[in-house]
Order: sequence, then C-alpha cells, then structure tokens
Amino acid sequence: MRIARFSHQDAITYGIVDGGELVVLAGDPMFAGYETTGDRVPVADVALLAPVIPRSKVVAVGRNYRDHAAEFGNDVPAEPLLFLKPNTSVIGPGDAIVRPPQSQRTEFEGELAVVIGRIAKNVPAEKAHEYVLGYTIGNDVTARDLQRADGQWSRAKGFDSFCPLGPAIETDFDPAGAARLTTRVNGEVRQDAPLTDMVFSVPEIIAYASAAFTLLPGDVILTGTPAGVGEIRAGDVVEVEITGLGILRNTVRDA
Repeated sequence: MRIARFSHQDAITYGIVDGGELVVLAGDPMFAGYETTGDRVPVADVALLAPVIPRSKVVAVGRNYRDHAAEFGNDVPAEPLLFLKPNTSVIGPGDAIVRPPQSQRTEFEGELAVVIGRIAKNVPAEKAHEYVLGYTIGNDVTARDLQRADGQWSRAKGFDSFCPLGPAIETDFDPAGAARLTTRVNGEVRQDAPLTDMVFSVPEIIAYASAAFTLLPGDVILTGTPAGVGEIRAGDVVEVEITGLGILRNTVRDA
C-alpha cells in the first residue's frame, strides 16, 4: 500500500495511491487507520507534500555505506553513528532545497527513509519490523564546509529544507531485497548502489536507536548514503530514486 499526504482545494489530507488516483482517507493513517471517505482525487490535481512531518525528530545514520566512508577517508563505525535533524528541516517533493548564505558548499545525500509507526523503546532487532509504518525516500542535505568547520553535524545538516522526504510511504517494502538507490543531478547519475550495501541493517538501526531514545510514531530514520555525494547549486534538479518507492525530486535555490 502506498500512502501519500497531499494538498487539494486548500485542505491537507492523506490518500492511498491507486493508479492515477488517490483514495482519500478519513484521517492520518498513523493514528486513524485506513478508513476511507469514499472520495477519489486524480493525482494530477493535487500537490504532493512530505508524506510525514515527524512529531519529534529525524534520526540519521552516518557512514553506513563502506564506499561513502572511504570517499571521505573515514573508517566504518563499529556501531551505528547517529545524529539528529530537526523536524523543521523537512520539505516535500517539488519543494526547493535552499542553500544557506552561511555555507559555500551544499551537498546531496540520497537515502532510504524509515517511518516509525508506533512507540518504540528498547526494540529487539528481530521485532523491529513491527514498529515500522513504511518506507520513503530522503535526502540528507549537508552544508559540507560547516560540517567540517563545526566538528559536529547539527548545524550543517539541520538547516530548513535540508531533509526532503517523499513522494509517498510504501508499507509493503523489503529493504533487504533487490532495491537500488540512484541519485541524479540534472539527469546525471551521481549515486548508484543496492540497499544491501548498508553496513547496519534497518532492524539493527532501530534496535540501536531505540535503546538510546524513544522513537515516536511519525519519527523518521535516514539510513545513510552511498558513495558519490557532491555539490548542488542554485538551479540544479536533484532526483533520488529507490526501486519500488518512486522518485523524490527537488530543485535547488539560494536563500
């Protein structure tokens, strides 16, 4: 099942994607289930929004692909390397990534995103799937020069617009399957890797993160990026595609 959050006729609601239409849901499926209103809306007539606005946080994992760690001269961590992005960094498909004036080098990082569906604390890895609502696509946009200058990552990865998510949440998806992540900038492929190249799996990440802090419904986990990250400039179009999840497309502009 693919769930979209969208704007239509000045109202924001949710729907189940059914071909070229959205079956309108009565409420937020995370809390109200999948009861429908009986209405159907053409996808072409709506504006897709970020499929979820996290209630509290975006949890991200650094250096979770060996080739990405290597391209920056770093070792692979012995345990998942976690950091947080604020929920104010979230934007949706089609929204602009805004390069802040404080940074001279803003970069893309295409990633698989996990949407948490229920309160999760001290979750064993073998039960992690029970706490997942579904999966979507993310872009862990980074002010690379500020990341290096600050010595920690909060500011560099936390600017408004630095967490594009979308286009929808897929509830029937296996991150351990054959899916690939591909990132294109202006149509040129910059990243291309199977999700199975992740060092730490989704269940391992959920177990590790939930042992540190409670994950709430709607929280998002970004699972790391493969090699090939690079600079984006005003006017660029960034597309992150994951097999079975669609394409997350955003333009870039200067503040």
